[in-house]
Amino acid sequence: MKYIHILLIACCCVGIGGCKKFLGTRPNDFLSPVNYYSNEEQLKFALAGVYSNLGKSETYGDRMLGRMGLDADEGFYSRSGELTGVSVYDVSATDPIITSWWRFVYEGINRANLLLANVKKPAMDEKKRNAIEGEALFLRGYYYLLLVSNFGGVPLILEPVGSANAVNFPRATAKEVYDQVVADMTAAEGLVLTASEAGHGGRISKSAVRGMLARVCLYMAGHPINDATKYAAAREWALKVMQPQEDGFQHALNPSFEGVFMNYCQDKYDIKESIWELEFWGNTQGAYRETGRVGSNNGIAYSTDPPDPKFAYSYGFLNPTGKLFRSFEAGDLRRDWTIAPYRTAGNPAVKTNWTASQIYERNSGKWRREHEVVMPKDKNGGAINFPLLRYADVLLMFAEAENEVNGPTGEAYEALNQVRRRAFGKPASTPDAADITGLDKESFRQFIQDERSRELAFECLRKRDLVRWNIFMPVMKAVANQIDGEAPSAFKYAARSYTNASARDELWPIPARELGLNKALTQNPGW
Repeated sequence: MKYIHILLIACCCVGIGGCKKFLGTRPNDFLSPVNYYSNEEQLKFALAGVYSNLGKSETYGDRMLGRMGLDADEGFYSRSGELTGVSVYDVSATDPIITSWWRFVYEGINRANLLLANVKKPAMDEKKRNAIEGEALFLRGYYYLLLVSNFGGVPLILEPVGSANAVNFPRATAKEVYDQVVADMTAAEGLVLTASEAGHGGRISKSAVRGMLARVCLYMAGHPINDATKYAAAREWALKVMQPQEDGFQHALNPSFEGVFMNYCQDKYDIKESIWELEFWGNTQGAYRETGRVGSNNGIAYSTDPPDPKFAYSYGFLNPTGKLFRSFEAGDLRRDWTIAPYRTAGNPAVKTNWTASQIYERNSGKWRREHEVVMPKDKNGGAINFPLLRYADVLLMFAEAENEVNGPTGEAYEALNQVRRRAFGKPASTPDAADITGLDKESFRQFIQDERSRELAFECLRKRDLVRWNIFMPVMKAVANQIDGEAPSAFKYAARSYTNASARDELWPIPARELGLNKALTQNPGW
C-alpha cells in the first residue's frame, strides 16, 4: 500500500476535518499552527501534505508528463492541432499551465515551511521526528530545484507565509537558490532513514538525498551557473549511493530494463534500483485515492469505447523523434520498451506492430496501462508510479562527473558499462567483450549525453540536461531539420516545437499573475 496514501487515510480516519482541509496551505481554526502539530500523527499528516503536491495534476500527476516540453529532443506532443502553449515552445507569461505549476510548487514549499516551523513541538521519538524533519527539508529543497532549474532565480522563502500582505519577495539569484537546495538536502541526509529502513522508494531515504544531490551538483556545474568545482561534489554524492550503505544494503540495477517499468505498473517496490518514485493509488472510484495520469498521458494510445477491461484509455500524448529511435544500437533491448513497437485498438484489444518505417507514429512505451493492477481501470486516474531517481541515473551521473574530474577512468567506464550491459540483456556486473572502451574525455562526454537519453527517455530530465550541457538550441534546431526531412506528411507538425524553440526557452517566463501580485519580481530575459 502506498506510503502517502496510508497517511491520507489516517488523516480522514482520525476525524480532523477531512483530507481536503488537511492538505490546505494554511490550516484553519482547530488546524491552525497554534493548536496543530501537537503529536506525531499530526506531523505525519502534515508531511503527507508536503509530498502530495508532487503528484497533483499541475505537476507530475499530469502536466509534466508529455505536456510541458520537458522531453526536448526525445519526443513531441502528438497533437497536430496544438498551435500554442508550453507543450510546443510557443508560450507566454500568461500561460495557465506554467502559472498553476508555479503556484502548486510554492504551495508545497509553504507546507514544508509550516511543518519545519513546528516539527519540534510534540513529545515523540527523536529518530521519527528527525526522519520527518529530514523529509520536509529535502522536499523543500526539491521544490526549489524544480523552480530554479525552470525559472532561474526565484523568491527564496524559508518561513511560513502567514499574511496575505506578505507578497513582495524579490528574486534570489539562481546560485543563491541552488546553494539553499544543497543546504536543505545536506541537512536532510543526516536525518532521514536509510533505504532499507524506509523499505520502499515512495519515501525519502539517505540514498535518495545523496543521488539527488549528485543531480543538483551537476546542474550547478553546467550552464548557466558553470561552477566546475561541483563535478567533484557530484562524483562524491553519486559514489555514496554506489557504495554499501551504513547498514550494509547495496543498490544494484534490476536485471531487466523492462522489469523496472513493470514494477511501476504493478505497484511493486524495488529499492535497489528505484531509489525514489512518485506514488499513485486508486482509480478515482472510492473515497481514498491519489491517482495520476502516468501511462494515460505518456503511454500507448488506446481509445476504444467501451474498452477491453484489461486495458485502459491512454491519450498517447508523447511520440518519439527519429533522433531518439535511431540512437539505439542493434540489440539494445531498451528501444522497444521505451518506444512502443505496436499500436492497440478494439475490444478485445488487438496489438498491431508498426512497420520499420513508421517511427513518428509510435508512442512512448515505458508505462503500459495493460499491466496496471488496479481494477476497474479509470480513463484519467491510474495507480502507476513514476520514477524520480533510479540507480541507473546515479551510475550515469557518476560516470559523467568522474570523466569531468579525472577523465575516462576505469571507474567511469565500469559505471557506464553496467547500464549498457543490462540494456543488451547481459549481467550488469560482469565485464563483457562489447563494453565501451577507448574514448577520450570529449568523446566520453558525448557518449554519456546520448546514453542518458537512451536510458532515461521520457522521465522529465532531458530538457534540463541539454540546457546544463549548453547544447539546447543546436540540438533542438537539428531535430527540427531532421523532422522536416524525414517525417511523413501527417507528422510534419512534429517539427513545430523545435522550430519554435529559441534561446529564451531555456527558462520559462515568470507568470504574469505573480508579477502582478509581487511587485518585487522581475521577468526573465526575452519574455
